[in-house]
Amino acid sequence: MTEVAAHGTPRRTDRRRARTRGALIEAAKRLIIEGRAATATIQQITDTADIGFGSFYNHFTSKEELFHAATAAVLEEWGQLIEDAARDIADPAERFATSFRISARLAWTHPALADVLNQFGLDLLELADGLGPRALRDITDAVEAGRFTVTQLPVALSVVGGSLLGFLRLRSSHPELVSPDDVEDLACQLLVMLGLEREEAAQICSTTLPEVGTPQRR
Repeated sequence: MTEVAAHGTPRRTDRRRARTRGALIEAAKRLIIEGRAATATIQQITDTADIGFGSFYNHFTSKEELFHAATAAVLEEWGQLIEDAARDIADPAERFATSFRISARLAWTHPALADVLNQFGLDLLELADGLGPRALRDITDAVEAGRFTVTQLPVALSVVGGSLLGFLRLRSSHPELVSPDDVEDLACQLLVMLGLEREEAAQICSTTLPEVGTPQRR
């Protein structure tokens, strides 16, 4: 029996390597979600992944490289959870506002994830997955529906992303200066900037937020 099956099925060794790499990323994701990423050692990571210490360097050159990959994966999972929470909202302007409000409130509901967003900074907007592309899609949908009036989508995304990251950093550095209620005020100001009347923007930002799940730990 050959090691390579028909039609290009990966070798057993390749599948084993993929499983080991996946286990390391899942372990790092767990440490990120639990807020233990900053202090975790490679030994703790491999123990959490239930693999040998020596296997680590077969897949990653450093702890930082692993956590970068794991962080991107965590942000994609959170992006999907937020998207699912807002899926049934028909108005694209309200869907955008809901997603933004949930993301900003992560500073209180999931502070470890908010720290991850802070660490990524504006590079967050360059990721192929996660929150940035979803925000751009929601803004685009609102423009096409005649709800937003922006003409430069990349500029609008940069302003929205910068507002979110700035707010999360302010909450982290000076928690006494902001409260969850400030999220609604910020979201309202963004909606006005994007083209809505202030009264309608305030009404949208006063709606009850849907519940958001938590990424499953494997």
